[in-house]
Amino acid sequence: MTTARTRSAAATAVPPGDLAAALRAAGLTGVDDSARRRAEYSSDASNYRVVPSVVVFPRHADEVVAALDVARRAGVPVTSRGGGTSIAGNSVGSGVVLDFSRHLNRVLSVDPEARTALAEPGAILDAITAAAAGHGLRFGPDPSSHSRASIGGAIGNNACGSRALRYGRTADNVVSLDLLTASGERMTARRMGRDGLTAAGPAGAALDALVEAHLGLIRTEFGRFTRQVSGYSLEHLLPENGADIARFLAGTEGTLAVVTGATVALVPSPKAVALAVLGYPGMPEAAEAVPGLLPHRPVAMEGLDARLVGVFRARRARRPSRPCRAVSPGCSSRPRGTPRPRRAPRPGGSSPTPAASTRWWSPAPRRGRCGASGKTARAWAAAPPTTRRPGPAGRTPPSRPSTWVRTCVTLPRSWASTAWTA
Repeated sequence: MTTARTRSAAATAVPPGDLAAALRAAGLTGVDDSARRRAEYSSDASNYRVVPSVVVFPRHADEVVAALDVARRAGVPVTSRGGGTSIAGNSVGSGVVLDFSRHLNRVLSVDPEARTALAEPGAILDAITAAAAGHGLRFGPDPSSHSRASIGGAIGNNACGSRALRYGRTADNVVSLDLLTASGERMTARRMGRDGLTAAGPAGAALDALVEAHLGLIRTEFGRFTRQVSGYSLEHLLPENGADIARFLAGTEGTLAVVTGATVALVPSPKAVALAVLGYPGMPEAAEAVPGLLPHRPVAMEGLDARLVGVFRARRARRPSRPCRAVSPGCSSRPRGTPRPRRAPRPGGSSPTPAASTRWWSPAPRRGRCGASGKTARAWAAAPPTTRRPGPAGRTPPSRPSTWVRTCVTLPRSWASTAWTA
């Protein structure tokens, strides 16, 4: 292990241009040392910023081997990166950044009998679940970034998500890993069982010696609670736990090996779901009630502070007080439960005109503001960014206010196909 300062000094010892040239000479094609690309990969979802020397987009495992060989000879660190969703700076580094999400992003196979899936490290978690959905299966852990987080990144930080109560951590759902060590050795990490760690070669023998030297400490201090996810989970290497190297590597943040493939376990998708909302005087009382709820085997359990609920209530309470105009989204002067007034058609049979007293949302004025249908509005939102105007993800269409997406993209599907007649 080296300190961040030492790693940074080593990375800057080799000019980015020379490092990129060495990588290209080794046969790598996806090498980018431009100032723009390095700036893009200098940050992730955290508050940290570390500018890499070069960014590499490997196309297959052989290119990963070549990149590690160049980095080892140049003495620069290597950081594996998937979706870049880490909030602790885990996917930024000062040397070579390997982004697997561009090319090594496939779900190679799904075995419904064994309930496993084989995926490349850049495969997105939602893609694994989608590939298994036809068999009534899914990948259990679902961190909040599941739509963009890669399986390699989930293994790196041992991601959990809201369903960890039922499905556990990523470490609990890893079957085997194809990986490369820092020396370039290829190996498959799995549950060794009776074979023992020594059957995994030199790396396994080194782990076996480490466990033997600290057996008492590992048994008493590691794995004491289920959400112990970061660092080196040595408890998985204990003989009574099957000497599982794959589970041990989950959470090590790529500091011990580079994952080039993963076989993960799948779980049955629930046929039906239900939500129960329970209220308590305070958070301590809610925590005390948890042991009594666990026997019901909930899939997920979350605690919400009353202040968060109060924010939504306050916003809803303020909404009717705004002046109502025909083009104001979310505005209603109609008492709840009263029938909707009919609309009078324009002279000549043109489209209906809202009555003077009508001030709330309805299909006709929304279609006038949003387009021909809800499908059109949603298509605008899915289109590539075409403007720099403010709006969600920069996808607000040209000449549209920032409120357009709130008003139009959320158009109920029933309205998109309902004819509004006088």
